[in-house]
Formats: sequence, C-alpha cells, structure tokens
Amino acid sequence: MTAPAIILHTPQLGENIGAAARVMRNFGLTDLRLVAPRDGWPNPAAETMSAGAFAAGVSVSVHDDLAGALAGLTWVSAATARQRGVGKRVTDGPGAAAEAVSRAARGLGRAGILFGGEKSGLPNEAVALADEVMTYPVDPAFSSLNLAQAVGVFCAAWGQLQDTHVKPANTVDPPASRDDLIRMFEHFEDELDRAGFFYPPEKTPLMKDNLRAALIRADWTQQEVQTFRGAIKALALGRGKARIPRQD
Repeated sequence: MTAPAIILHTPQLGENIGAAARVMRNFGLTDLRLVAPRDGWPNPAAETMSAGAFAAGVSVSVHDDLAGALAGLTWVSAATARQRGVGKRVTDGPGAAAEAVSRAARGLGRAGILFGGEKSGLPNEAVALADEVMTYPVDPAFSSLNLAQAVGVFCAAWGQLQDTHVKPANTVDPPASRDDLIRMFEHFEDELDRAGFFYPPEKTPLMKDNLRAALIRADWTQQEVQTFRGAIKALALGRGKARIPRQD
C-alpha cells in the first residue's frame, strides 16, 4: 500500500521535526513535507532528535506554501481540535488511518495528514483545503499536544492497520490531485472576483474558504476537474468577457 505523507505546516522547533520523523519511521511512514519551517532546513536539532530516521529512509521536502506541499495528494485530513465554522467530516486517528489505507488499496491515490505549527495550529485557510478534520479524544481541560506527539498518535493508528487488506476496486477515472484542485479553485475564484461576487472585501477570505470546503467534499476525479474548468471558461465567454485562457 502507499503510505500517506505527513505535512507539518509552519513548524517551529527542529526538535519536533526530528521527533516526528523518528515516530514516522517507527511505523513505516517516510514522506515528510515541511511548509515554511521557522528555523529553515536542514536543521541540526532535527537530526539529533530523529535518532537516525533520515538516514533510515524518511525524506524531507520543504515548500514555501501549503499548495506546494499538497502536490500529488488526492485526499487530506487536517489535525485540529477547534471548530472552524466550515462544515467538515470529523474523525479520529484510527478513522483517518483507515480511510488512507482504504483509498490506497482501491487505487484512489495518496493521502496526506496535515498538522499545524506549535504556536497556533492550522490556519482556517489550511483546514479549508482538507477533506476532513481529525481530532483526538483528549481531556478538554488539557487538550494541547506536542506536535511530534500528535504525529505519533496518527502513525500508531496507521501502523495497526498495515496488515489490513482491502480488495482493490477498479477505478473508472483517477482522482484529482490536490494541486489540480487548487488550480481549479483559483480559476473559479478569479472569475467570481471579476463578476463582483466577493463583497464586502473584508469577507473575501471566509467566502473563499466556504466555497473550497463545499467543493472539496465532492471527491473530484481528474475528468471532473477538467469539465468544471471548461464550464468556468464557457461562462466567462458567455458574459462577453473573452480573455486569454488560463494555461495551467
């Protein structure tokens, strides 16, 4: 099966990155993606805390933004305990791990598990790009988890399911990658902006988050993304505002 990627959004401490890599390798996960790490990369403190996980196969890629870190993924679960005001399916560690296993076994592409930085967790715009929210059954009176510990809870749930076999299913169309979806969202939002949809301006970020959250629940295929983008272009032309088509 294809193991999910672990994505750390704006992590601060190298020690936490290294500890996360260590527990990933304990349970067979090797794809670690960092979004704008505060102290840069490589980080000597991460190497020390990893106990050799990088040499043992954990690969690290660094990205300037979340869109780059989600490239090639078709499904994302966001680890957060806070209510965001945007409707999302809610699951726990075993639930997210089971979905990642099932999708991989059915040929539906790679999953990503998204964790926020130590200071404030995931921003709303990051959660909006996820298919679901993953929470842990922690004590509400003391719910703050260390970043590496939070990664470890999911990795352990994943490890318990490594021997679970799900019969592959024939897939008519491959699922859309997350980067394809983001480009579709941006295309749609560009046209909505030209049409004057985003008003008042101060509500634009929330309106975009709500639109993305609603659209992402459809579990898009590549063909559906292409069709929808064609529909966006047709609507723009129909308004008499023909322009040079987007090339991405």
